[in-house]
Amino acid sequence: MISSYFRERSQEPDIFPSELTVGLIKEQNLRYGENPHQKAAIYRETGARSVEWGIVTAKKLQGKELSYNNYLDLDSAWNLVNEFNQTACVIMKHNNPCGVAIATHPDEAFRLAQDCDPLSAFGGIVGFNREVDGQTAEEMTKIFLECVIAPGYRPEAMEVFKKKENLRVLQLPSSITTAAKEFDMRRVSGGLLVQEKDYAQYTETKVVTKRAPSPEEMASLEFGWRVAKHVKSNAMILTRGLQTIGVGAGQMSRVDALKVAWMKYQQQQALILVQQRPMVLSGDAFFPFRDCVDEAAKIGVSAIIQPGGSVRDEDSIRACNEHNIAMVFTGMRHFRH
Repeated sequence: MISSYFRERSQEPDIFPSELTVGLIKEQNLRYGENPHQKAAIYRETGARSVEWGIVTAKKLQGKELSYNNYLDLDSAWNLVNEFNQTACVIMKHNNPCGVAIATHPDEAFRLAQDCDPLSAFGGIVGFNREVDGQTAEEMTKIFLECVIAPGYRPEAMEVFKKKENLRVLQLPSSITTAAKEFDMRRVSGGLLVQEKDYAQYTETKVVTKRAPSPEEMASLEFGWRVAKHVKSNAMILTRGLQTIGVGAGQMSRVDALKVAWMKYQQQQALILVQQRPMVLSGDAFFPFRDCVDEAAKIGVSAIIQPGGSVRDEDSIRACNEHNIAMVFTGMRHFRH
């Protein structure tokens, strides 16, 4: 802790010090790790960076003990739902969102998020950026869920949740601003990979096609872009309005990721309440070939947002113009491995 304190105040020009000391205090042992044959524990960071924030400090109000996988999904859900200023809901499964939506009320946001992929939502982790009321709690208890995390709960919501005594209910303020200096660390054999957290958002976009997105398309593109940032690469997100309708995650091929998103949409398109709105596509990285555009045109995509930067960008732009698809470049990539 002393070492971290002084290194925080050193004059090293690099944000990454020549020596990095990480202080950790064990909070508790966990039942097991990612799999039952692995032992696990959770630690809280100490020292100058250890502002009381984050999933480790979330208050559990009811339910079974949290598992290793619960912590991973809760952290992902909390970070994604706090991307939005409007009332939002995220349903997380295996560290990928299976549904995300913005609405005027938490219960509506939950229903819209669930409609994206109700099969995957079963056993999911739900995140809200608003207080949960009784009406929302009633809607949630209609299906089996592992955990819910929100900034607060109305007393009537907690009464509803008591019917599901194994449901883990966690409370955590909806703010990630205190984490601005936290490093993202990942273990590799013999050491650590250390990087800044990905809190960045593009400052402006560039329309690169003959047709510009409509205001409605642009709002949906911006929504999908924030979701794509939190989906495992390759990520392709289909949205209508402010609702995900298909999430393609973690595929080795970008075209396959789009096909997965489209397959998800086809499985439950009858549930999607915004059929009349344009369907748009968000990708976490540039399109290396025009094949993604051609596939998107086949399924009715009207606008695309992506970083740009491929040596074959002109091929993708030309394909968009041929299909009357609007395309926007952000100039910023959001890989998540």
